[in-house]
Parts: sequence; C-alpha cells; structure tokens
Amino acid sequence: MNYIKSTSVPKTVFSKAIDMVLPARCALTGRIVDRNGALSPEAWASLTFISAPLCGCCGITFEIADDASRNADSSDFLCGACLQDPKPFSRARSVFAYDDASRDLVLAFKHGDKTHLTVTFSPLLARVGDEILKDADLLVPVPLHWMRLIKRRYNQAGLMAQSLSRLCGIPYNGRVLRRNRHTPPQGHKRARERVENVQGAFSVSSSAELHIAGKNIVLIDDVYTTGATLEACVHTLLRGGAARVDVLTLARVVKAH
Repeated sequence: MNYIKSTSVPKTVFSKAIDMVLPARCALTGRIVDRNGALSPEAWASLTFISAPLCGCCGITFEIADDASRNADSSDFLCGACLQDPKPFSRARSVFAYDDASRDLVLAFKHGDKTHLTVTFSPLLARVGDEILKDADLLVPVPLHWMRLIKRRYNQAGLMAQSLSRLCGIPYNGRVLRRNRHTPPQGHKRARERVENVQGAFSVSSSAELHIAGKNIVLIDDVYTTGATLEACVHTLLRGGAARVDVLTLARVVKAH
C-alpha cells in the first residue's frame, strides 16, 4: 500500500511572482525550498528516523539487534517495558525521534502556525503507518480542551489526521474523543505525574459510540513521550466500543529524561 504521492502542482505566473518576493523556506533551517512545507536537505539529514528492528507493540527501536531480529517480522519481538506492562493499544509507530534536531520542527508546527507542514508530514505518517492503516476504519486525533483550542486556534493532531485522511481515503472524525478537563501541560511532569494528570480527562459521548463500535481506530498525535495521554485516550476508545486502537505519531521520545 503506497500512499506517497507527488504534491507538486503547476505554478501560475502570479504564484511564481510571489515565490520570488516571498520564497518558501524550510521551517527548520530557514533555507529556501521549492514549496511551502518542504524541508531542506540539511533538515532531512538532521532528523533521526525511527526504523526496524522495532518493538512489535510500542514501536521503540531496539538498540541492540542480531541478524535474526533484523530480518524477522518486527511484530515477533516486544521490548522489556511492553512485556512487563502490556499496553492498551495494539501497535504504535512514529516517524522520527524527538530530539534536539526535530524539536524546533515539531514546535514550529504545534505552536508556530506552520500548519503547511502537514504537506510534508502526512506522506511520512502514511509510510511509517502503512501496516496499521491497511485495515483502519477511522482516524481519530488526540483532542485539545476547548480553552486551549481557542488559544492555539488549531489542533495539530487534528490537522495531521485530516491530511492523512485525504491522502489515504480513511474516514476522519475529530469529534469522537472529548477532553473534559483543562489539564496542565505535560511537558515538565514526571511519568507518574503525567498519568495522574490525564486520569478521567477524556470521554466518548453516547452518540459517538455509534461511530466507533467494532471499529479499528488509529489514534493520531504529534509526540509520543511517556504514552500517558495516548494510553488514556486508548482506554477511553476501547471502553466506548472500539475493537482495536493503534497509535500513529509524528515524533517519539526515544529516551525520556
């Protein structure tokens, strides 16, 4: 299943003139690129893409691997954390590591109004999530509380889910999950504090349960850190009647500090 499509379109005389005056620039390096949302070669080289061998469940990269694990189906192997504490989701996959190189890119998209980056992100999400998306029935973003949504003006997870929906043809529903509490940001909290912060924070309305009953859902978010928010959403969707929930994120904290 190949969702990678060309996003180039013929430019009009007007658009060419605009490009000369206000050229598109890479959100990470500031270098001139051919279109809005594109990344420069230097930006691509700085990103650490997450690749096999992976944990079959959470998608974390195995630091040490032998030839057998490299050649085998990644679903055959689970990391120690997933063996010790099974996750509520079936599989989680991420595009690149959340580190010094990618942080500015993610924050530019999340807080800096660089929403055109969905043009770049959605094909990457489609490729990384290829196996997950094959039998997906619905794409659902991690929601923002309405107070935060008003302040930020957009939900970055929703934009990625909508763009991925258009690219893959999988239905999108941004109203399935609701955030009931205006929880403090998770950024500087420890793992246990993150779990406590989002307990009871999400719900599925009775009307939304009709849309997810028996469905295979892919939950979309920007960053997988400790997984506390994602797992709270997954538990909520499963209680609402979903048959299975997989997780697809843009970035992943490989080593949480």
